[in-house]
Amino acid sequence: MDIQLLLALVLGIATIVVLVLRTRLDAFVALLIASVLTGLIAGFSPGETISSMTTGFGNTLGSVGIVIGLGVGIGKILELSGAADIIAQAFLKLFGKGREEWAMGSTGAVVSIPVFCDSGYIILNPLARSLARRRTYGYVAVSLAMGCGMTLTHHMVPPTPGPLAVAGIVGADMGAVIAAGLVFTVLLLPVVVTYAKWIGPKLENQISHETHDAVFGADDDAASVDPTREMGIGPNGEGPKQFGVGMAFIPLILPLALIVANTVATAIDKSSQGALTPDAEYTASTWAAALAFIGHPVVALIIGLVLAVYWLLPRWVPATRVQGWLADAAASAGLILLITGAGGGLGQVLRDSGVGDELAQTIAAMPLPAYMVPFLIATLVRLAQGSGTVAMITAASVSAPLVASLGISPLLVALGCSAGSMCCSYYNDSYFWVVTRFTGLEGTAALKGWSGITTTAWAASFVLLTIASFIL
Repeated sequence: MDIQLLLALVLGIATIVVLVLRTRLDAFVALLIASVLTGLIAGFSPGETISSMTTGFGNTLGSVGIVIGLGVGIGKILELSGAADIIAQAFLKLFGKGREEWAMGSTGAVVSIPVFCDSGYIILNPLARSLARRRTYGYVAVSLAMGCGMTLTHHMVPPTPGPLAVAGIVGADMGAVIAAGLVFTVLLLPVVVTYAKWIGPKLENQISHETHDAVFGADDDAASVDPTREMGIGPNGEGPKQFGVGMAFIPLILPLALIVANTVATAIDKSSQGALTPDAEYTASTWAAALAFIGHPVVALIIGLVLAVYWLLPRWVPATRVQGWLADAAASAGLILLITGAGGGLGQVLRDSGVGDELAQTIAAMPLPAYMVPFLIATLVRLAQGSGTVAMITAASVSAPLVASLGISPLLVALGCSAGSMCCSYYNDSYFWVVTRFTGLEGTAALKGWSGITTTAWAASFVLLTIASFIL
């Protein structure tokens, strides 16, 4: 490999890691600085470097920025309306007594699709405490299963911002990424639950005294956000809207179903026309074009957000309050949007400067399977700086050129980036502190519990990724 281009790549990634870990700068600025440095070292002029970076930033946000904003809006309404808690209760009823770890792991996996892990965990933690209190033991196992269930979909299933950004950067079909991410989640959930049930009893007596008293010494069984407190009371004394589990699920499930339906319909239509090869001409049939429109991620999530607002919230809630909630949701996604765009900028610099092509050629000459590259890059960046989102976006930015140069499936690259970013959540990950503090674990107990379960999920995901490489 050309030494100059190799140096540009290595120093670019090292810059991200050092700036995030050792300075006051965040990942957004670090990615921009790394893009400039990579372009200059690779031989680009300053003007070419800036032009390439801004083009990549705009192109990436043009494809995924709207979807990220809509996704966090749906999550906010699910949280405040109490729908997230209703979904949790439904899973408890489905799995039954004695299967609380399965119930909370599944609940976490579903809720974390539109809701960020940190806030989702805090929303559902009172329910986990209530479950443990009712059976008088097993809080650690339930808490870890719920937290890692959230990790699975947070890393694997759009419209969670990380995998959503990865799909946009590498050019993977959104419906295919959702479907494959759900398959990975279903297969990894038993691994997560098994680990939680194994390690939980070993750590139960190491819960902090404050947490133990809060979980087992209180009489308040209230779980989740109180919609009455969040919305207040209507002018005629009306309370929050009452609805069943089906109603709670619709704003979450319908957009996902529409996006997947778009992918399936397009594949069927192409197959019927004999246009499955990339170079074959294809004109969508009327029915496929209609599904492609309503199943586009932007349209599907607009539908989901409109349903959430008008389906889940009572009519008397003033428009200004709902708009304020949506504004808060958009604000919470602001940094993710910037990081996503900056990651796209880095990827464009790598492509335009020839670093990506040179990397692809080098990998092609190595015995290392190409599908391992995004997985390993995401793993190393995650270990170095803690953020799974930054890790998968960085891996996608570096790996995107492999799709065209080596003919690797964009879906496989997206899965590799997402799976690799789950590796070993520990001290430099903010979610580590949320889970361990709420669970009452400290020191080595926290590492055995939370770092151990996330590393186990990461290792199992590599096995699934290897199997997928023979299929995709």
